[in-house]
Amino acid sequence: MLQEGNQMPVFSGLNHLGEPVNHTDYTGKKLIVFFYPRANTPGCTAEACNLSDNYAALQAKGYELLGVSADPVKKQASFATKFGFPYPLLADEDHVAIKAFGVWGPKKFQGREYEGIIRTTFVIDESGTIVRVINKVKTKDHAAQILEG
Repeated sequence: MLQEGNQMPVFSGLNHLGEPVNHTDYTGKKLIVFFYPRANTPGCTAEACNLSDNYAALQAKGYELLGVSADPVKKQASFATKFGFPYPLLADEDHVAIKAFGVWGPKKFQGREYEGIIRTTFVIDESGTIVRVINKVKTKDHAAQILEG
């Protein structure tokens, strides 16, 4: 997994509208990239809605937001439309960004072990440097975690 001080990796893909997204789209901007396991699940919905509810406060601090999961464009579009998210969701079906950031790995759920997306948020500065990694995400209060840091 990438750490503080690392540079934002190269990635590209399609957002929930089917439009291309590239790491260079964020050159010179402060960016929050949050990785979530699956659209329309309780924890992921709580996290994405909390960030949406606090979007104005995050923008006031100069941040752009990008949500990323391995869900297909159609599922991301449904998720974004259902909750009215004001930021793009990257449909990373090929795991390009997921692997570049290093958030794919072993997980446990109800005693079962499997490989999946490790819920993680990266705060990136204008120079493309990762300035903070949040890997103990509080899904219902994630914006406060970001803003307090």
